[in-house]
Amino acid sequence: MARITVLGGTGYAGAAIAAEAAKRGHEVTAVSRTAPETPVAGIDYVTGSVQDAAVLDAVVPGRDVVISALSPRGDMAGQVEAVIHELARRVDGTGTRLAHVGGASSLLVEPGGPRLWDTTKEHVPAEVRPEIETGLQILDDLRATPETVDWFYVSPPETFGAWAPAPATGTYRLGGDVLLRAEDGSSTISAADLAVAIVDEVETPRHRRARFTAAH
Repeated sequence: MARITVLGGTGYAGAAIAAEAAKRGHEVTAVSRTAPETPVAGIDYVTGSVQDAAVLDAVVPGRDVVISALSPRGDMAGQVEAVIHELARRVDGTGTRLAHVGGASSLLVEPGGPRLWDTTKEHVPAEVRPEIETGLQILDDLRATPETVDWFYVSPPETFGAWAPAPATGTYRLGGDVLLRAEDGSSTISAADLAVAIVDEVETPRHRRARFTAAH
C-alpha cells in the first residue's frame, strides 16, 4: 500500500486518480479548495490551498507519491509553476516521488520532433496559451531539478478533458515523448484510464525523472 497525495484531487483528472488509487487499497489524500459534492469512500479529503505552506506541511511529508493534477486556470493562472518548484524543494532527497499531470503540447508529433505546440501555437486562442505554456515550463523545470528529485510527468493525449469525454475501456497504450494516435488519427483517453496508467506507475515505477503519455 502506498501513501498518495493528489493535489487538485476533486478535478477532472485528480478525482479519477484518487478514486483509482483508493479502489486499489492505497492510502489516499485528496487536496482541493472546495469539498467534493460526492465524496469517494476511502479518500481523506483536505480542503485548503496548495499555496498555503501549512497545507503542504500536512499532506507532503511521509508520502510515497505527491501527484499534482492542478489546473492553471482562474486565480491559479501563473501560480502552478511556483507550487511545483516548492514541492520539488520539499521532496528533494526524500523517498517521496513528485508527479505532475500536464498537457499534450510538449509531446513530439513524431520521433525527433517538432512538438505539438510548435505545430499548433499559431492557431491557439490567446486565452488558452498561458495554460499551455505553464505545462511546457513545468516539464522544463522538472528536468532541471537535481538528480535527487524523483519525479515523473504525465502528458495526456491531444484530446483530453471534461469537455471531450472518452469511454473508459480499462486499457491504455503507453508512450514516451511522442504523441500517440489511434489508426483513425484520434488521440484520446478517458480520465479513468489515464488514472489507471498513473496508478500503475505508482505501483511499478518505470519512469524516473521522465515523462510518459498514455492513450487509447
